[in-house]
Parts: sequence; C-alpha cells; structure tokens
Amino acid sequence: MKRIVLFLLTNFAVLLVLSVSARLLGIDRFLTANGLNLGMLLAFAALIGFGGSFISLVMSKTMAKWSTGARVITQPANQDEAWLVNTVKRLSSKAGLATPEVAIYDGAPNAFATGASKSRSLVAVSTGLLQSMNKQQVEAVLAHEVAHIQNGDMVTLTLIQGVLNTFVIFLSRVAGYAIDSFLRRDDDEGGVGIGYMIGSIVFEILFGILASIIVMYFSRKREFRADSGAASLMGDRRPMIEALRALGNLEAGQLPKQMAASGITGGGIMALFSSHPPLESRIAALEAAR
Repeated sequence: MKRIVLFLLTNFAVLLVLSVSARLLGIDRFLTANGLNLGMLLAFAALIGFGGSFISLVMSKTMAKWSTGARVITQPANQDEAWLVNTVKRLSSKAGLATPEVAIYDGAPNAFATGASKSRSLVAVSTGLLQSMNKQQVEAVLAHEVAHIQNGDMVTLTLIQGVLNTFVIFLSRVAGYAIDSFLRRDDDEGGVGIGYMIGSIVFEILFGILASIIVMYFSRKREFRADSGAASLMGDRRPMIEALRALGNLEAGQLPKQMAASGITGGGIMALFSSHPPLESRIAALEAAR
C-alpha cells in the first residue's frame, strides 16, 4: 500500500517539477503564445507515461504466466513440487511476506518474480533450472526471487519507468515544437507543421534510449540487493555464490522481452543496456560482503 501511495505522490511530484520548471524558464509562455497548451501536454505525458507503466504492473503476473506458459502449483503432484512450494513458503515467512504463487515453466535455466504488490506476487522457476542445480542452489535462487518481492522491486522499477516515460514524452514534444517553430518562424499560419511530428519522434527515440540506460542501471543495482537479501534469508552467502557459479556454467534461458529484467540472470547487447550485472561482479560483491 505504501508503494502505491508513493506511486501516486511521485506522479504528482513529476507534474509539479515539470510545471514549475516550465514557468521559471518561460517555456510555458512561449508554448502558450505559439498555440501549445502546456497543461494538456503535462496531463498527456502523465497519462501515457505513468498509465502505461501502471497497467503493465497490474497485468505483470497474468502476462508472465501467459508468455512463459508457467503452471501455478495449486496442489503439488510430487515430492519435488511439494518441496518447491514449502521452500518458498518458508523463505517468504522469514521475509515477513505472504506466500506468493509458485509456478513451474518449461525452459532453460532461469527463474523470476513478478506481481503488482508484495501480497499478490508470483515466483516461477524453469524445469531447466530444477534439473541442473542441486536443492541448496535452487533454494538460493528462490531466496533471491523472494528478496526481490521483499524489496518491492517490481513497483520500484515501475515508478522509475513511469517517471522517465513522462519526461520523455513531455520533453520530446517540447523539443519538437521548438524545432517546428524555428523552421516556421516566417510562417503566419497557426498550428504545427511536419517539423513538430518528425522532431517529436526523433527526440522521443533519443530520450527513450537515455531513459532505458537509467532504468537498466537501477535494474542492475536491485540484483545486487536481491543477492544480498538471499544470503540473509539463507543465513549464509555461500549457497547464493554457488548458485551464481552454477549459472555461469549453464546456458541460461531467455525470458520474453517484457520479463527480461525479472529473471535471475540476463543481459543486454552492451553493459549500459543490460538488466543484470555480470555474474562475476555479483559473486565478487557477495564474497566482499561482511
């Protein structure tokens, strides 16, 4: 509940910062004089920026099940499934959480946690991970995912994405309008021209790339926190270290694009765009912890 309130407060704060900044810099007067309604633009940026992120968060668990084919264990069919459910239940209780849904999906080694809140979350592991790791290593991976839920990482990343989306939409359209006004400075016709449309698209792409770099930076930071949280839940950092080393010797499965940042491991084409730090860095951080 606290994070939902934070979500709403952040939304209002972003609008306030943009509005005040525009007034102090005189941007609002310039835009209004040239036919662009600043208030409507702010509302549009917030609606699209935060609205899209919020809808993704609410639907995250459903989309995760659908995109991976994950099967929620409602009644364990064998001892392995019973162990999996009981382990997640025990770790969640230790973390002070309600037991999340537990699911299995077919695929190469990986795992993820998702959900709109701590009380409505899902932990899923692949058959490949269960088959290629021993139980202590699997437990460490489960502890890592439970730590993500404990830290509220799903909501936090949604907040960051929503804030950045709002800035991207707002600033790209202001920049596009400024370019269009410059190109049409001798034109007495009202409205906007093609310079606004092209400029908005180009700047939205450029600002979107910068926003992705920031989001992935925070995504990498949360992986270090989840590793540390797993070590705390396990009462020993060695199982998490061994689990990460085991992952380094496996070909990890790729999650759907919208789920990539939620997995136990992952990456990008370049370090700046990677959702996860290198396994070596995560192991080193755990080994250096006191």
